[in-house]
Amino acid sequence: MLVLGIVGLPIPDETLLTLSGYFIAKGKLNLAPTVIFAIAGSICGITISYWLGRNTGTWLLKKYGPRFKFTERRVQHVHRWFERIGKWSLLFGYFVPLVRHLTGYVAGSLELTFREFALFAYAGAIIWSLLFLGLGYFLQNPVDLFLLK
Repeated sequence: MLVLGIVGLPIPDETLLTLSGYFIAKGKLNLAPTVIFAIAGSICGITISYWLGRNTGTWLLKKYGPRFKFTERRVQHVHRWFERIGKWSLLFGYFVPLVRHLTGYVAGSLELTFREFALFAYAGAIIWSLLFLGLGYFLQNPVDLFLLK
């Protein structure tokens, strides 16, 4: 589900991870496989977004860009911005809904090297996944109160 959520389908990624952390704390899920699959799902999702952007981004921008006021000048502006600080959006973009779904696609369409993409995006996937799993794990008592158990 995380793969599909990162690619852009309306799946509540943070809720899914937080509940998974809660279920780890309650002994309903095993720690290691859950952490591995959470990180792997995040990494696979952003990688699919990157390859979609890499293979269709330029074509889509040329074909549909003018409809959304994406002129060549704006594309160049985004490209320069991404070269300066955009890589960091791959790392921190996970924490901002909608940005998380677009950063991989933009990185691919602007032809960021896979090595740079992977360094920033995969670090972000690990931090983001562990943070929300940890929230669910360590906040199990408030969740129990909410669920009235």
